[in-house]
Amino acid sequence: MGTTEITSKGRLHGKVALITGAGMGQGREACRVFAREGARLIAVDVDENALRETCHLVEAAGGGIAAFVADVSDEQQVREAVDGGHARFGELHIVYNNAGVLWRDRDFSVVDTPREIWDRVLAIDLTGPYLVCKCCVPKLIDGGGGAILNIGSISAVVGFTRPQDAYTSAKGALIALTKSLAVQYAKYGIRANIIHPGFIDTPMQAQEMADPEFVKAVEESIPLGRCGQPSDIANAALYLCSDEASWVTGAELIVDGGFLAT
Repeated sequence: MGTTEITSKGRLHGKVALITGAGMGQGREACRVFAREGARLIAVDVDENALRETCHLVEAAGGGIAAFVADVSDEQQVREAVDGGHARFGELHIVYNNAGVLWRDRDFSVVDTPREIWDRVLAIDLTGPYLVCKCCVPKLIDGGGGAILNIGSISAVVGFTRPQDAYTSAKGALIALTKSLAVQYAKYGIRANIIHPGFIDTPMQAQEMADPEFVKAVEESIPLGRCGQPSDIANAALYLCSDEASWVTGAELIVDGGFLAT
């Protein structure tokens, strides 16, 4: 994909957005879309090389971005990233909890998943958003409000015969956290919503996407007839994080090509 020049008056003009998992996949595309729409970015990822490439793409298109290498399950690293980004731009309006792991080769049923894998998945996929919000919410309040967006999964709302119980449990709990944030902090002008992506073609799904038969089966299960792209999630996120969604909070937005409607 080529670069898209930053417009002077986009839908996020004047906003500062912190995006975790910004190094690749959905997070990288969110950075590109949000920057295109005028946001300045605080990009966070554990992978320094991937994060550097995201920065290059955003800066080449004329966007403003500050990058911080951090593991979202580590409170000190999260706080340093949040404080560093806030110091760079002086404000914060959007918190986008995208970082997560899906380990199909290690995360199975409750019977078969090793305890250390269970703990690590929850540390990243659930404790990570908690820590990011813990550090960011006071800054949102000080700034007069803002938007929190969490990335869930259709796995959180429907069972699958191929279990990934740590991932599913973390994403299910993230729904409850999102609704609690929405109710608690509405009086401060903070909105909190969650997107549930379906099957998205990202590096996280690279092994599955390399199997033509698997891809065919997935596409046949989706009414719109294709796997999702990172842009499908980024564009939905753009709406929820923009002022156009000023009366939307505590909502779950399913972006899955119609899979759950079948």
